[in-house]
Amino acid sequence: MDVDRIRVSLATERVGREIMVLESIGSTNDAAGRYAGRNQYDGLAVFAEEQTAGRGRTGTRWYGGRRQSILCSVLLVDEQAGGELLSLAAAVAVAECVGKLGRDHAMIRWPNDVMVGGRKIAGILLESTMPYRSAKAPDGSKGVVNPSYVIGIGINCHQKPESFPAQLRVSATSIDIETGSVCDRESTARNLLSSLDHWLCVAARSQAVLMDRWRNRSMLLGQRIRLAHRGRSFAGNCIGVDPQKGLILQLERGGVRIFDAAHTRIVP
Repeated sequence: MDVDRIRVSLATERVGREIMVLESIGSTNDAAGRYAGRNQYDGLAVFAEEQTAGRGRTGTRWYGGRRQSILCSVLLVDEQAGGELLSLAAAVAVAECVGKLGRDHAMIRWPNDVMVGGRKIAGILLESTMPYRSAKAPDGSKGVVNPSYVIGIGINCHQKPESFPAQLRVSATSIDIETGSVCDRESTARNLLSSLDHWLCVAARSQAVLMDRWRNRSMLLGQRIRLAHRGRSFAGNCIGVDPQKGLILQLERGGVRIFDAAHTRIVP
């Protein structure tokens, strides 16, 4: 991937102020996270041609392949929005970037998967540093600085069915598979940065607009689902999402409960 080609016509307010492309790295999230807390690197986008230790949620491994994917992490320094809201914005941004491939629109499977035709084409991993206290705020008191977040995004581009491990071939897909053509990764990377920048701005000024778009892209809303949360299993109908707290489930055994993304996963 070429930095200059990604930057062509890129007009963002925050995301992609600085762009790095690395040939190989353990994890782009780790690479971007090294700059956390440094305001001049807010919006930094780190891309890699290969990840040797890419990871997903709950410690799962991310399968990419050299020069087969878009592997990107974006750093947000001193971020006021909470993790749940950022996760929703990132999911909408990635789904909008992928758009429609063949007959199917990209859909969101809460909290971090983007799907096309029922198969995973992209994943998101949000990580944060803990807030820290500065020595003194402008008024002389001890102030609290908001945490930095890293939004890690992986989009399958050039993979063929045999590129995936056997256990994933029925559940994973790529842009090339869905379109029958060859994905322009630099153009897709540029669209990704633009889309993420846009939806982060929307999230900051109008959660209602973001939530409307998330609902339109959600493949869980109104569906019966089963969750694993802190070692326990829950089942019920998905009736919505709270931008600050998480997924809202009408439980089969009665009552309504909200599940945060950090400690919850969808069970097939």
